Amino acid sequence: MSIPRAPRPAKLVIGLIMKDRALIEPLGVELSAGFGSVDMVSSWMPFDYTSYYEPEMGTPLFRRVLTYNNLIDQDKLPEIKLTTNRLEQSFAQSGRRRVNIDPGYLLYERFVLASGKNFCHRIYIGSSIYADLTLIYQRGRYEKLPWTYPDYADEPMLEFLTRVRRKYAVDLKTN
Repeated sequence: MSIPRAPRPAKLVIGLIMKDRALIEPLGVELSAGFGSVDMVSSWMPFDYTSYYEPEMGTPLFRRVLTYNNLIDQDKLPEIKLTTNRLEQSFAQSGRRRVNIDPGYLLYERFVLASGKNFCHRIYIGSSIYADLTLIYQRGRYEKLPWTYPDYADEPMLEFLTRVRRKYAVDLKTN
């Protein structure tokens, strides 16, 4: 018989896709107001994996990833996704998003993103939100899965998330 135990807190990771990189400043302020201070920021990465966002946001698109000092309870992911959806809408102009915000969390063994869209590998976690198992950590590195988005499977992203994982280990010891 398995004995239920409280899950470890997770490292909040928020990915941003946008054309206007100047939005990072006001977005950072809003995100920090909701989630605490930022502790790690990826470099700007070109986002040229799909044209899905181009009709709405234009080109060229860029991705940046932020992580936060405060660890989160894993069951807060639906609430965080709903908050970031509202933030996307608040930055929209003429009914078009100017930023796509992808919240998720990192644990030693996996990286999970939140989604409002169901799919065969996504698990419903409440409030119309699904958990997307995006990467698993095996043999000393993050491994992509058949459904992993190409930008999250790209080497610069994997390297960044590995650094985040090291920081997460420190955070667990100090929190």
